[in-house]
Amino acid sequence: MKKRMKYPATGKWQQGFTLIELMVVVVILGILAAVVVPRVMDRPEQARVSAAQSNIRAIRSALDMYKLDNHAYPTTDQGLQALAERPGTEPLPSNWNRYMEKVPVDPWGKPFLYLQPGKQADVDVFSAGPNGRSGDEDDIGSWDL
Repeated sequence: MKKRMKYPATGKWQQGFTLIELMVVVVILGILAAVVVPRVMDRPEQARVSAAQSNIRAIRSALDMYKLDNHAYPTTDQGLQALAERPGTEPLPSNWNRYMEKVPVDPWGKPFLYLQPGKQADVDVFSAGPNGRSGDEDDIGSWDL
């Protein structure tokens, strides 16, 4: 609530907030920050997980196109690099095309992992997740999508 005050020297009226009103606003902003900041700080990790899932979907689509052209997925030894560069190891693909310009890395800067045959499906594409260790609960894989 604004207060009207009269300056004694000039006789003019001026509107302003009292110190108590300003303190109440500062306290309310502090409480809001204490509640909102912890929720917002968790968002970057959720965004990284979402980005990893999106990249895995793109890799899976490229792998499916590879299989359509060559009647088999790349071997584990050929790896995901077979989507960007023609494999030089057996079995050589009969009808290879460039399926990806380059194979992306996961949001934590590590390469995606690839197994053929996979433990969960025909092929497994996965990220070791935030901790960088595969085989634990924070892995993000094609089987989760």
